Amino acid sequence: MRKLTHILTLGLFVGGLFFSGCKSLKAPEQLPTFTPTPDSFSGTAHSSNAADIQWKSYFSDPNLVSLIDTALANNFDIRIALQRIETNKAQAERAKGLTLPFVTGAGNIGQRRFGKYTMDGIGNYDTNFSNNISENQRIPEYLPDFNVGLQSSWEIDIWGKLRARKEAALARFLASVEGRNFVITNLISDIASLYYELMALDRELDLLKETITLQENELNIIKIQKDAGRSNELAVKQFEAQLLSTQGLEAEILQRVREAENRINFLLGRYPSPIIRSRNLFMTGLPNQIKAGVPADLLKNRPDVKQAELELAAAKAEVFISKAAFYPSLNITGALGLQSFNPQFLISPQSIAYNIIGGLAVPLFNKTALKAELKMARAAQVEAVYNYQRSILNGYFEVYNQLVLINNLEKIYDFKRAEVDVLNTSIQTASDLFSTGRASYLEVIFNRKSALQSRIDLIDVRKRQYFAVIGIYRSLGGGWK
Repeated sequence: MRKLTHILTLGLFVGGLFFSGCKSLKAPEQLPTFTPTPDSFSGTAHSSNAADIQWKSYFSDPNLVSLIDTALANNFDIRIALQRIETNKAQAERAKGLTLPFVTGAGNIGQRRFGKYTMDGIGNYDTNFSNNISENQRIPEYLPDFNVGLQSSWEIDIWGKLRARKEAALARFLASVEGRNFVITNLISDIASLYYELMALDRELDLLKETITLQENELNIIKIQKDAGRSNELAVKQFEAQLLSTQGLEAEILQRVREAENRINFLLGRYPSPIIRSRNLFMTGLPNQIKAGVPADLLKNRPDVKQAELELAAAKAEVFISKAAFYPSLNITGALGLQSFNPQFLISPQSIAYNIIGGLAVPLFNKTALKAELKMARAAQVEAVYNYQRSILNGYFEVYNQLVLINNLEKIYDFKRAEVDVLNTSIQTASDLFSTGRASYLEVIFNRKSALQSRIDLIDVRKRQYFAVIGIYRSLGGGWK
């Protein structure tokens, strides 16, 4: 009776420690509240989201498509992202394997000798005098041990800890897939932007070469006028300085062309090579523009938002795992095989040996490390919530800013094109007046310089329009499909 009382007392004591340790884990997680996304992009009309169209349908320039195809096959950022996927896939497979029993094959050969004044030594010596054993069962002083069979261990997932670990690993694997998609989206957008930047620079070079030819002719004319006494050395120097300035600008543009080509080659994973491009399509038309749609559609298209959502799911599972570490763990170990001290009888039914053991373990004292891990997991979960909310907010503003920019750039382009027309007319007017002596050479130089800058500005506005339609496609999550 007294023994039973001691057992009950010990059981109540251990149970009390267990439940007191788990009491603090029942409190619900206090997570930041989610702010709902607006129904539209600040007054823009709802429309179907076309960001899921194929990028080859969006960018129709065959030279650009060829560059993007090469980059998708050779870019190092994509290759690195693929290896991250493989790593996380292996982690997910490992977590899945932890829910299953571990079974290993084992074989042992050894020899023991027990001291004569030990319990085993005396027992073996006494056993050899028994009439109940055969000659083959007598235990030698130098005792061999031959053992071959299977060993197994299995943690029973009674609290769902292993299942949560598998869910966390799977979420991180899927997040790495979305991370690769995000890399692809940015890669396609970067190559397209650099491609159209090159086309803009080509257009500027053509303009500068045309201007240099005109300025060389004007310089020759002013030199002839000087020789005829109709002009002076100052006018010659002004026209010469204007020509040198334009030639210097041409050299600067050539440098920018080389840098842009090298950036594209780097993204394509290759050393410097010619970048074939369509030189005559720059001013004719923009890529297909797409509709923004409902802001909530960002959740279905932007890889960075989906990646943040999956990271949040993984962080939630990590919190559950940290909580489950406070609960008892049930482990079952076992072995099945053949064992004998005489190899002659190892392969026989009489040599079959097995054991099975169940163990229950629960942390009782010094839970500081477990509590710290739980705090870290909870903090990581809150961080993941904020990161998810930030990705949504960032996506909203990226789309909104691009929509506003596209609308404003259309107006800016119309104004700038009208300005170019006016200044082109003024160049001819100034030249006619100068030839008849009714305008000074400074007016000719000023009008030529203003017209050149205005035409360069028009090219820059067109380039920004290309960047904007590329940006809206990237902001809506397109490009990776």
